[in-house]
Amino acid sequence: GRECTLVDAGTFRTLDLAIEIPPSPLATVCSHEQWEEIYSRMATLVREHRTTLVFVNTRKMAERIAAHLTRLLGEDAVTSHHGSLSRERRLDAEERLKAGTLRALVATASLELGIDIGDVDLVIQVGATRSIATFLQRVGRAGHALKKIPKGRLFPLTLDELMEGAALLRCVRGSILDVTPIPPRPLDILAQQVVAACVSEAWDDEALHTLVRGAWPYRDVTRAELDEVLALHTGGRWALLHRDGVNGRVLGTKRARLAALLSGGAIPDTADYQVRLEPEGTLVGTVNEDWAVESNGGDIFQLGNTSWRVLRVEPGVVRVADAKGQPPSIPFWLGEGPGRTRELAAAIGALREECALAGQTSAAGSLAVQSGPPTSAAALDEACRFLREACGEALPEGAALQIAEYVEAGRAALGAVPTQKRVILERFFDESGGMQLVVHAPFGSKINRAWGLALRKKFCVGFGFELQAAANEEAIVLSLGTQHSFPLADVFDYLNPSSAREVLIQALLAAPMFETRWRWNAQRSLMLERSRGGRRVPPPILRMRATDLLATAFPQAIACPETLPGGPIEVPMDHPIVRQTIEDCLTEAMDVEGFLNVLRGLKDGSIEKRTIDTAEPSAFARGILSAQPYTFLDDAPLEERRTQAVFSRRVLDVRTSDELGNLDPEAIARVREEAWPQPANAEEVHEALLWMGFVTDDEAVPWAAWIDE
Repeated sequence: GRECTLVDAGTFRTLDLAIEIPPSPLATVCSHEQWEEIYSRMATLVREHRTTLVFVNTRKMAERIAAHLTRLLGEDAVTSHHGSLSRERRLDAEERLKAGTLRALVATASLELGIDIGDVDLVIQVGATRSIATFLQRVGRAGHALKKIPKGRLFPLTLDELMEGAALLRCVRGSILDVTPIPPRPLDILAQQVVAACVSEAWDDEALHTLVRGAWPYRDVTRAELDEVLALHTGGRWALLHRDGVNGRVLGTKRARLAALLSGGAIPDTADYQVRLEPEGTLVGTVNEDWAVESNGGDIFQLGNTSWRVLRVEPGVVRVADAKGQPPSIPFWLGEGPGRTRELAAAIGALREECALAGQTSAAGSLAVQSGPPTSAAALDEACRFLREACGEALPEGAALQIAEYVEAGRAALGAVPTQKRVILERFFDESGGMQLVVHAPFGSKINRAWGLALRKKFCVGFGFELQAAANEEAIVLSLGTQHSFPLADVFDYLNPSSAREVLIQALLAAPMFETRWRWNAQRSLMLERSRGGRRVPPPILRMRATDLLATAFPQAIACPETLPGGPIEVPMDHPIVRQTIEDCLTEAMDVEGFLNVLRGLKDGSIEKRTIDTAEPSAFARGILSAQPYTFLDDAPLEERRTQAVFSRRVLDVRTSDELGNLDPEAIARVREEAWPQPANAEEVHEALLWMGFVTDDEAVPWAAWIDE
């Protein structure tokens, strides 16, 4: 077919954007005091507007912020909106917002698109969006009329998110958007659609192939690939297709119709438990399976900004009653967070580099060396001026100063600023006697996750020891033991662009993402039926059946390690769903092409390589050292992470457990002074004796003069 032509209409709406920072400076993590300051400022903004949408990135945070804003704004002024609430409760929240009876609605991505929620005056984004388009889409929910201006306020929670927010503003000013990737020919969806097509009529093999290739994602599907997909459903007692090999025709079986209707769709099932109100049985929403099975009768939790008391937990259902406003806990849900897009990652790296260069420009206009002395106040002012010019008035002066100080602190420690054209390896000791290796690579979590898994695999194979690793948007950390000894610069040569893809495939087979995506793909391809015999298949049974299917298609993936031969595991790439699962891990959970491009750049010199051994972690390393569990590339629990043994005493106000019990000398002196008896004068003694009845008013105290002396 012909290629589409993209036309730039040349129009862009005026936006009222600004970054809001708390009075206390941001750090690596957001403290409780800063959260209270953020809640207070958000409540003030809500009061100043008629209706406000507050966007967050997780359902747990939606419930948490809704609870705190309710405390500040009133019981009926705020509620939450997310995918784990029942449809009726979401519609009720939308109608209340549209009618103007709701002052603020705290939502996740559930309110980004396609819903008429009436007139919104203000949008607040809490935390980073990881995407330019997501930020614009959310802000665009406010002022949704021709004569109105969309108004948005961004609340970063950490220094890294403040840096991302500044880059977002710069991208918006420069009309830069993210590229939307199109998934190439997903074979699991193809298997589902082929079954659905053959339910109503028989198809000739060639005609079916022509039909499939008429869809753009499947334009390159070969006849052999289509035959592999058809073979998934033409064998065994649960076959969904009849294959007439003589006449070259395909027809659905009797049970194919129900399978296509009840088990179709592209969104995989989650194992969430339903929350139902007793005695009506009304569906309130859903909670995570792990959270549900750990709950007990009498527990109080919040869902939809309402407190519920657990009556009992049944298979798949949590029975609850209204808790009448008792203080609740917040349930959790598990899911994959969005990764930073390539465009936004590049913008952040460029802004950080330009900010550092602006700060190194002396008053005379000469460029200072990157590893020179600490930047002066004049240099910080110059960096702030650059940031304000690049990002506009939407970036407050205080925020610009925090960014300038953060970038300069990192540059002073590393000698340069990590960018997409400069990767820096930093190594330092921790309190356990081991070392931490931080790969400063601001390429986004998808590329860094791939790099971290492959690098961890190389370390494990080369040294014979497993190690802990984590990867976030900015960096990768590898926790090294005393058995890991090597020249730091050699790490750049551990992975070769020609073989790194195979190394990564071997690494991801042991990661949870593989089995999870196998189950998703088995469901979408109709190999796993969501309903059987008119009843929904329980999630634990689905997981067991998915494991059995994996054992049949790819036994090495779940085999006992002792039974496997040495060397890499041979992957059966001739199985279409195994192949699709590997592809999904490489392209959805990670960005394998971006990762390989980074390795090629390191090899040909287009990406600069730097190494440094530091006495303590740099400012740019603090974020990955404090990373959340979703960044972990291994299964060690949070309390046992070796990164917990890292202290930054001279940079941060960190105190060990031995120091926490130390008494304050000033407090000791104050208490001692208050408790020590003070000398009294004659009048005070006379008053005391008079009160006790030992003397009268006109009776003199013969030893009064002695007391005065």
